[in-house]
Amino acid sequence: MAAAGSATIVGIDEAGRGSWLGPLVVGAVAIPADRLPEIAGAGARDSKLLSPPARAAVYARLARFADCRSVALAPATIDRAVAKGELNRLEAEAFARLVRASGAEVAYVDACDPVAERFGRTVAALAGGAVRVVARHRADRDLPIVGAASVVAKVRRDQAIARLAGRLGAPIGSGYPSDGATVAFVRGAVEPGRRPPPWLRASWATTKRVIGARPGPTLERFGA
Repeated sequence: MAAAGSATIVGIDEAGRGSWLGPLVVGAVAIPADRLPEIAGAGARDSKLLSPPARAAVYARLARFADCRSVALAPATIDRAVAKGELNRLEAEAFARLVRASGAEVAYVDACDPVAERFGRTVAALAGGAVRVVARHRADRDLPIVGAASVVAKVRRDQAIARLAGRLGAPIGSGYPSDGATVAFVRGAVEPGRRPPPWLRASWATTKRVIGARPGPTLERFGA
């Protein structure tokens, strides 16, 4: 709970939008505004600028004093949104869900929409309109509270990928189509021409190229 006179602030970011397999994870970190300096003190910054061990250490420190939450969006959910051209809307809904859960008065979010202000208005409307939403591009680099959210999203997505690898019984790499280990795994695990498995994003053009999935709207078309 925030101290008297101190509003609750939440930062929100995602990890895995461009991944080929596994979930897209939206992470949130909420804290009373008067404790914001502790976020930077924990080493929070854009998760892409931190090594995996450093991310894990920052995440552990954040979890001791901040409210850390996340929402995972499964490949099938992503595919349905892509088919309707509503991937940004899907993300906005997940962001709004975390805003509501945090009880924050102010939310700082990393915008996936080319028009950051439009994304902020959408999140605010979906969250109920009572919260002030500040949406910015590169917010994860510029604002420690959003950098902290990026750490939560990335660490929890990495954990999800590790669990998926355990279930599949094989190394699957990072999950991105730029990762040779991921491509090699998918080529060996999925028979060409067959329906993509639930852990793979069927809406990716990469899926069509590698396993001959049916044509349709692709994730790459929507700015992943």
